[in-house]
Amino acid sequence: MTRTIHLVLKELMVLLKDPKSRMVIFVPPLVQLLVFGYAATFDLDRIPYALLLQDDGAPARELAAALAGSPHFHEVARIGSEREIAPLVDSRAVLMVVRTGATFTRDILRGGTGAIQVVIDGRNSNTALVALGYVRAIVSELNQRWSRALGRPSARAHLQPRAWYNPNLQSRWFIVPGIVGLLTLVVTLLVTALSVAREREQGTFDQLLVTPLTPLELLAGKALPGFVIGLAEASAIVAVAALWFEVPLRGSLVALYAGLVLFLMSAVGVGLMISSLAVTQQQGMFGAFLFLVPAVILSGFATPIANMPALLQTITLVNPLRHFEVVLRRVFLEGVGVDAVVPQLVPMAAIGVTAMAIAAWMFRRRAV
Repeated sequence: MTRTIHLVLKELMVLLKDPKSRMVIFVPPLVQLLVFGYAATFDLDRIPYALLLQDDGAPARELAAALAGSPHFHEVARIGSEREIAPLVDSRAVLMVVRTGATFTRDILRGGTGAIQVVIDGRNSNTALVALGYVRAIVSELNQRWSRALGRPSARAHLQPRAWYNPNLQSRWFIVPGIVGLLTLVVTLLVTALSVAREREQGTFDQLLVTPLTPLELLAGKALPGFVIGLAEASAIVAVAALWFEVPLRGSLVALYAGLVLFLMSAVGVGLMISSLAVTQQQGMFGAFLFLVPAVILSGFATPIANMPALLQTITLVNPLRHFEVVLRRVFLEGVGVDAVVPQLVPMAAIGVTAMAIAAWMFRRRAV
């Protein structure tokens, strides 16, 4: 035990005396804690919604006031016809549209059932379910108030939720398309991040440098395997998602693969940047996960980006996974084509070109 204790003390001293090791041990966990604390939340605030009140009676006005007074909701618009619902939901200008019929007030005052229709964006099933829970709480409180005021326990409003793009709000339809991007990033990043580090650790990198290959040719040779593996991996996962899990693939495969190619270019570029800095495979692995975990949290994979602080929302714009997740879910659930995902393809192209350019510069600098 004495020898073991001395060995433990020696290892701790080696770790804590090295400034780089101290930074690796303490800084990343603190940074990730701050990111997770602000970004990883399932609570929703200021949910954008629109109102379609086809009845201006007192109960309808009370419903509008209750929604407006809730800290969870933010009224974006009041619309006058059903034709205005689809553009608002499709463009994500609102998460939901609350609609009351022409006989809502009459039904409530007579002690009947007044229908409140909630048309909600079901592309993110978790967010939709949380928002519906907030609406149900408000309607339940109004029902109690109306019952006491009218002296009729049967007087109540009844919610009629209609979820677009995911009618049954199945979480699988939301999660599985997102996993395509997540797993593709993991595989591609690890393959490329470890490529050069493995050569250095095994002592074969110097042998590559004395070959006729130029640094850019070496870079291409290290980048293409990760790109091909990522493409094959993503294709297999898409097939499993559509055929095994039966998630509807409604959109254009051209749009899907355009996004995939640009996303892989970004992932390979980041992986090569990490690999060019890493001396050992352990360092490459750590660097990959140091990028991977915040990228997943800030991608909107599990928690809505709109609910994050403004600074984090801005940071997500340079996260390629954030844009690819939008492409995946729009192609799978909405059935869109290339023209609809151009706002995501352009940032991914910019990120990919920048990442590959920086990786090429760093690779050439370390290779010379």
